Amino acid sequence: MNPATSNAQPGDPMPPPATPLRTLTIDHVGAQGDGRAREGEGWVSVPFTLAGEIVEVSGEGDRLKLERIAAPAPVRATPACRHFTRCGGCTLQHMAPAPYAAFKRDLILRALKSRGLEAEVAETWVTPAASRRRAAFAAKKSGKAITIGFHGRRSHELIALEDCPVLRPAIVAALPKLKEIVAPLFTGKEELSLQITETASGLDLHITGIAKQATRLARAEATGGALRAGFARVSLEGVDVLTERAPRLPVGLASLQPPPGGFLQASAEAEAEIARLVLGHLEGVKHAADLFAGCGTFALRLAERAPVFAAESARAAIEALRASTNAVPHLKPVTADVRDLFRNPLAAIELAPFDGLVLDPPRAGAAAQTAEIAKSGVPRVAYVSCDPATLARDLRTLADGGYRIIRIHPIDQFLWSAHVEAVALLEKS
Repeated sequence: MNPATSNAQPGDPMPPPATPLRTLTIDHVGAQGDGRAREGEGWVSVPFTLAGEIVEVSGEGDRLKLERIAAPAPVRATPACRHFTRCGGCTLQHMAPAPYAAFKRDLILRALKSRGLEAEVAETWVTPAASRRRAAFAAKKSGKAITIGFHGRRSHELIALEDCPVLRPAIVAALPKLKEIVAPLFTGKEELSLQITETASGLDLHITGIAKQATRLARAEATGGALRAGFARVSLEGVDVLTERAPRLPVGLASLQPPPGGFLQASAEAEAEIARLVLGHLEGVKHAADLFAGCGTFALRLAERAPVFAAESARAAIEALRASTNAVPHLKPVTADVRDLFRNPLAAIELAPFDGLVLDPPRAGAAAQTAEIAKSGVPRVAYVSCDPATLARDLRTLADGGYRIIRIHPIDQFLWSAHVEAVALLEKS
């Protein structure tokens, strides 16, 4: 494969570069998924390259264009998608499976090292292809044409998506129907966001970015179009405007109805693996806490075994958790509170009743909350993270407070991206 500029397809003739080509040798793949090479006295990034490759590049600055691969690495793979290098969704389809999994694990190892931590890090669990059950597409109108897809790499260009090896097939199959659905909502050059989630009862559609000038009739036409296309629920700007079939997701014995746009794990398979690790670590707890609980991914499963206190700042998510809990008669009691754990973390004294807890904060981590956990006596903690840097920062706090890191499990939920999630299992000495 000889990827060229972000607008070229494999096999297309190479356009003449605007500046003379330079030859570089890629040293390693950086945290953003780009190859990193020495040029002069600094480092530069070259997209779609691998360690050891000799490449020719054009452009200036830290972000260069790959023009030709003079010597490909043995671990270079054939990309799974024809949109690769143009669509900004994937950055690592050109890396073979084994080094790809090792790269994800190494992201966590590097973050730990930066904080002076050592821990056992398991091999990376990789989500299957065609398993992502949620995606957010952009939609724009130019003249009479409507484009729906993902933005290009570091670009405002919208790449029309025709297929995707990452998404669930039902989501890909719904893409052609979306143009007719959203057409009435455009009033000018605005860009709509279309979030689609596959649920057990059908596809859930949430549309945001709608201009204030969009009329009630236009909104009704879009809603009717979604109904005819078979969507289970349609929400506009966070408001449920039509529920034909309540969207439901199985969570252990419970069935969760997510609020419009509410946080969910992107892959059901990844969620099941994360939950397996969390529940295994908290086996036998008498009173559990679920912090940054979302809609109850862990709380509902933990409540099959023990009473649970759940805290989350999003009121809609807590209401969804309460409704799910009330619908299952055999769960242990679940106390669900709306609470901003960034500004108002549970203090160490409030954590005293719990003998096990799980926390799953957003990318910013949980600095204030982990500081309180570090001062507490909670025996077992499972920390679910979507950012190695903030995970390592918070683990440093917990380690300094007397916690021992038993093991960290890398979870590759966002296939072929440079992102990695992790489940860190800790015990208080």
